[in-house]
Amino acid sequence: MNIPDNLKYTQDHEWVKIAEDGKTALVGITDFAQQELGDIVYIEIETEGEEIEHGEIFGTVEAVKTVSDLFMPLSGKVIEVNEALESNPEAVNEDPYGKGWMIKIELNGDDETGLIDSEEYTSLVGG
Repeated sequence: MNIPDNLKYTQDHEWVKIAEDGKTALVGITDFAQQELGDIVYIEIETEGEEIEHGEIFGTVEAVKTVSDLFMPLSGKVIEVNEALESNPEAVNEDPYGKGWMIKIELNGDDETGLIDSEEYTSLVGG
């Protein structure tokens, strides 16, 4: 299982890559989450341009066997949605930390409360 050290994680299995300037972040689901979901067939994210609070739902992922909510790891504004996932949702299965990113958010200065590092996340998922 791939759990990069340079990312932060949530207990809901999202990953966060905060930009060097600390103002924006990329968000996606973890390798563990995509393995648990199975083959992803559709991703619905209709929150671009919206301010979303930490813990609120920003979209859903549909896999062959289930539909799962996506939870906002930090409060902020969704400034970009990965449009490539519309025609290629399986990119999340193939490359969850690269081509499979889901949203880019503009952080509202929130602290990183609730985010855990790779070591804690590895313990959480039993890695």
